[in-house]
Amino acid sequence: MSPKKVFGIVLAGGEGKRLMPLTADRAKPAVPFGGIYRLVDFALSNLINSGLRQVVVLTQYMSHSLDRHVSQAWRLSSITNSYIASVPAQQRLGKRWFAGSADAILQSLNLLRDEKPDIVVVVGADHVYRMDFQQMIDAHIANGKGVTVAAIRQPIEIANQFGVIETSPGSPNQIKAFHEKPTHAIGLDDSPSEVLASMGNYVFDANRLMDAVLRDGERADSNHDMGGDIIPDFVSRGDAAVYDLINNDVPGSTERDRYYWRDVGTISSFFDAHQDLISALPVFNLYNREWPIHSEQLDSPPAKFVRDAQGNLGTTIDSIVSLGCLLSGAQVERSVLGPWASIQSGARVVDSILFDRVTIGAGAVVQRAILDKEVFVAPGAQIGVDPDADRARGFTVAEPGITVVAKGVHVL
Repeated sequence: MSPKKVFGIVLAGGEGKRLMPLTADRAKPAVPFGGIYRLVDFALSNLINSGLRQVVVLTQYMSHSLDRHVSQAWRLSSITNSYIASVPAQQRLGKRWFAGSADAILQSLNLLRDEKPDIVVVVGADHVYRMDFQQMIDAHIANGKGVTVAAIRQPIEIANQFGVIETSPGSPNQIKAFHEKPTHAIGLDDSPSEVLASMGNYVFDANRLMDAVLRDGERADSNHDMGGDIIPDFVSRGDAAVYDLINNDVPGSTERDRYYWRDVGTISSFFDAHQDLISALPVFNLYNREWPIHSEQLDSPPAKFVRDAQGNLGTTIDSIVSLGCLLSGAQVERSVLGPWASIQSGARVVDSILFDRVTIGAGAVVQRAILDKEVFVAPGAQIGVDPDADRARGFTVAEPGITVVAKGVHVL
């Protein structure tokens, strides 16, 4: 472990508009994922597994369920001054909300002044991945730069979807330029068909981070964004390095999931990320005991699979079924079921994601759909079968044909 004092900041204030209606009643980092998790659990698990013991979660929009989850699920021992604390927008610099991720840190500088860390790890709260930040911290200390940016290799043909890092010739760890969603990207020297895409994870020297956000706060032309303003400022001064995820060796990872990272900012990417979980050899493995993803421990009975009242058998294949679920003579394929889901006789759930306490009535059909908490699907009803009919009922139908039903809706 590094002898430096390290402090963690999780940026969790985003609205998540592209995930509507899943974010109509909650912050994006609080959106359920993978049955029993919330999106914020992946960032927090990586930090805790990496040895960080002082972490704050900066929140803003629709933060109640996120604050409650952090307080209930992420309790650390105060004996060693260990904590994970949810910190709302404090309006210390006037009666205003955060103007961007850099402004969120600017308005929270009291946290750094109180703890006086040497190094600050800043991460987003809405990506699905595994990463050992201690290895990145060690690389940061070795390179001597003010900031080190985590990057993952991506095919050059999709470079226009990311912030792309260009390195200096002969110095592959120093950032020469940072390009936001470039249309004509330059491939890597050792792999011309790939680029380095920013993961939105950063390691800073604390004093240089504080100086950067203070200067940024005085700029009228800034968007006060970490990736759009702070990192380019470090790059322009030759004070930024890159950390290639290919050098990160997470305990228990396999060649299949070693470099998995997904931004689940859209309904389509959120759906695809769930499909990555359920294959026999998953692209992202939830069952890595050496680097677990932590969350709230539910006080729930095991899942139960039974015949229906007529003795008919159900089948459940290629699916994740959470605690408390009851499946009675139902057919479930390639789906993820959250806690306390109930699926009744003859119902079919295919290629779908069910959040907590969803009820699927007898004979109902749900396919290529995401159902938020406490949705009730009446017997014989259909969701995802006819997109036009779904739109007519007020449901969201996202590309490519994924129906989303908001929290608490009764589908008749």
